[in-house]
Amino acid sequence: MDNEEIKKFILDHVAEADCVEGTQFLQVTIPSEKILPLAAELKSNETTSFDFLFCLTAVDWPDHMEVVYHLKSTTHNHQLVLKAKISTRENPEIETVCHIWRTAELHEREAYDLFGIKFLNHPDLRRLLLTDDWEGWPMRKDYDDPINMIAY
Repeated sequence: MDNEEIKKFILDHVAEADCVEGTQFLQVTIPSEKILPLAAELKSNETTSFDFLFCLTAVDWPDHMEVVYHLKSTTHNHQLVLKAKISTRENPEIETVCHIWRTAELHEREAYDLFGIKFLNHPDLRRLLLTDDWEGWPMRKDYDDPINMIAY
C-alpha cells in the first residue's frame, strides 16, 4: 500500500483522523479512544499488516499529551507514525496495545515512568527507569527540577 491507500484505510475506520505527509513517514493523529480498534485492525488486516511496532513514545504539549506509535509492515514494507491524542494532561490515560504488539510492554512502562501516562489494562504498569519512591514525571514540561534547573 502507498500512503494514499493507507490514509483511505484509516479514514474509513476513524473519520476524524488527521493525516499529514511527513518528510519520512505518513503521520496520522487520532483521538486516544480510537487507538485499540484501529491498532488491532492495522495489525490483523492483510492489506495493512502492520506487524512491527518499532518505537512508542510520548509527547507533552501545552494542552494535551500524545502517545506516538511507529509501525512497520515487514510483509509489505510500508511504515506509519500513528499519534493518539489524549485530551487531558491532568490524568492522561490510554488503552494498552501490548497485547497487539508485545514490544509495547516496556515502551509503555517507560512512557508511564517519564510522562505519567497510565496505560489501561497493561499487565505490569510500574516504573521502569526511576525508583519506586520517585515523585513526579521528569519528561513533562511542568516538572520542577531544582537540581538541573531546566525551565521550559
